[in-house]
Amino acid sequence: MRSAGIALCALLVSGAVGLSPTAASSASSASRSTFALSSTAFADGGVIPKVHECTSGGGSDPGTRNESPPLIWSGGPTAAKSYAIVMRDLDNASLIHWVIYDIAASATSLPQNVDHAYRPSTPAGARQVYYRGSASLYGYQGPCSPSTVNTYEFVVHALNQASLTNLNSSSSTRTAAREIAAATIGSARITGES
Repeated sequence: MRSAGIALCALLVSGAVGLSPTAASSASSASRSTFALSSTAFADGGVIPKVHECTSGGGSDPGTRNESPPLIWSGGPTAAKSYAIVMRDLDNASLIHWVIYDIAASATSLPQNVDHAYRPSTPAGARQVYYRGSASLYGYQGPCSPSTVNTYEFVVHALNQASLTNLNSSSSTRTAAREIAAATIGSARITGES
């Protein structure tokens, strides 16, 4: 009887051990996904191109456009009801340069050059906070550190609410960042230098 039990244990162990590394890896990654953020404009920790800097004069000169970079995310929590992005200058007291929120849960990216508007045309339904600093505009304010190289952080937040109804067109960047932090169920980040 005892030898039958030992043989059964050996069979079970050999069956578990017999899983191929690929099958074991697939089972592991299926149970947990990695929330990640990236950009086609710059690598994580890389140099942010001039077109995304604050020297916004418009026109056809790419060095003066102040365009938000394209951002792509994957592996967000399945419970996410919306997304938000907050950009900060980590070398300038974490000054907030951009807040966009109420991004649909089905979204996985933002295009380059999101409109400077409270309700940009893309992504549909999203809202942006008014930047009160060296520029006065809704939405993205690019890196503004002409005499130093600063690190800028982009964080995508998965939120437990479809809409941040406590925020409106006159909310400050700090208020918006607090509301986003309170509703966050997961986040991913990248940094860039400028």
